[in-house]
Amino acid sequence: MINRTLVRTKVVQTLFAQYSGNDHTALSARKTLLNKFSSTYSLYMMMLSFADELTTYAEEQISENQKRASVLHQTYIANRNFVNNRLAQQIFNNRRIRNYLENENLRWDVGMSAVEATYKLLINTPFYQEFMALEKPTYEDEKTLWRKIYGSLLLESETLSSALEEMEVALDQEGWTIDMDMVITYVIKTLKRFKEDDNDELPLLEMFASEAELEFGKNLLQWSIEQTEENKVLIAKSLQNWEADRIAYMDQIILLVALAEIRKCNEIALEISMNEYIEIAKEYSSDKSYIFINGVLNRIVNDLRAENQLFKVKR
Repeated sequence: MINRTLVRTKVVQTLFAQYSGNDHTALSARKTLLNKFSSTYSLYMMMLSFADELTTYAEEQISENQKRASVLHQTYIANRNFVNNRLAQQIFNNRRIRNYLENENLRWDVGMSAVEATYKLLINTPFYQEFMALEKPTYEDEKTLWRKIYGSLLLESETLSSALEEMEVALDQEGWTIDMDMVITYVIKTLKRFKEDDNDELPLLEMFASEAELEFGKNLLQWSIEQTEENKVLIAKSLQNWEADRIAYMDQIILLVALAEIRKCNEIALEISMNEYIEIAKEYSSDKSYIFINGVLNRIVNDLRAENQLFKVKR
């Protein structure tokens, strides 16, 4: 799940926090980076379990309606298409998800506002009403419904974002609001892989596709720290009519990590490294920062090539 693009982003975030604080040790930075990876995967597991939480809430609403109808001596016939969905039941039954959430002490209690708000929006959507009108929904109907819930209601949901902010603090997590949209896209990809005959073993995404991604992250962080002073000199030399101390702090961190990868990771093509950090600048820095970062990196790369100090492979 955590690919090299996300690894680079987490390294940038780690160094930004590290150099903004008082503890600049490599050991502390490495611990912070690993915690960031863990928090991202925890959010993935929590967002998967949202299907079970929303279904449970819907079941509670039916119970409340039944009690109210009984008190008023009215007939109430519940439509159970949604609460009987098999996908949410699969998630509830999945030992891996349940064990992970229990071991990490993760729960939706603090974020119930997002569950309640999502349900209230859901019941008024055309796709939900169409689903509820089906005589006998198939498993594929249920999967389609959940992909729309995640993709239409949860993706970029302000209510969910606010709830995650509270949950970050309460559950001792980090970066959930930043990672929310990306993690939801991974959840949608995961749901597409589910099959009706999947029982306790669902095809979940691993935290890392391979150990190589984790090692890349550890190495990139270490290179960035070790080469900080050298790369600051390279950056200062490349500036044209601009003083180094006037560079935005985030831009400086992005440049330091980019140069560490460009100089130390020879097996990744230069174009890939350059493009990755330009995209990070577009996402996390000011509007025109990516243009500035692209120019600085190009000047440094040209200087390193002229001095025969760059050995990156070509794409």
